[in-house]
Amino acid sequence: MSTDDGRISGVWTDARALDLRCYLVTTGIDRRTVEVAAAAAAAGAGVVQVRAKDAAAAELLELTCAVADAVHAARPATRVLVDDRADVAFAARTRGAEVHGVHLGQDDLPATAARCLLGPEAIIGLTTGTLELVRAAEALRGVIDYIGAGPFRPTPTKDSGREPIGVAGYPALTAATSLPVVAIGGVAPSDVPALAGTGVAGVALVRALMDAPDPRAVVREVLAGYG
Repeated sequence: MSTDDGRISGVWTDARALDLRCYLVTTGIDRRTVEVAAAAAAAGAGVVQVRAKDAAAAELLELTCAVADAVHAARPATRVLVDDRADVAFAARTRGAEVHGVHLGQDDLPATAARCLLGPEAIIGLTTGTLELVRAAEALRGVIDYIGAGPFRPTPTKDSGREPIGVAGYPALTAATSLPVVAIGGVAPSDVPALAGTGVAGVALVRALMDAPDPRAVVREVLAGYG
């Protein structure tokens, strides 16, 4: 059902309850992608971001709906976001999928436009990684709900062109914003205790979870790293 302003009716989620401690960013478009997402959710991952940068919109939509269905069945509290594509998040929602928002890069749809499309209760994250970008994101408080900051260390998953932040770089970034900060980029479970001490709200894992023989064990280790 549509609202008067054209959005799909129904509550997305409460961003204030967002658990960012263990945040999975998926890779791939096959059944394993769906299975790892469900396993991570079942073990307590608070967020699953569906990322498939080379997929066509229709393909990404099918993947997003499959991941959302599996994650919701495994653990309804886990939030599902779509990387880059606010339109795909909206389309998945119109199908009735439990999709809760979008994570935007610096070159994607402006956060203000994504908020207009997705509505006031969607979760919107924004990629940063430098003090300048964090300060710019802070000016969007009320539009976005959290920021990703990376790369933590060099990673083949995504070449941002930014210098690695390292543990020592995060305190300055977290001090520059009142938004929750998620560390991303080559993060391993063993890094979590040190990163937790910098003020970040959570860590995003890509290969450490997607390539793990036991994703549930990885999630449990990450959560334990926060005490």
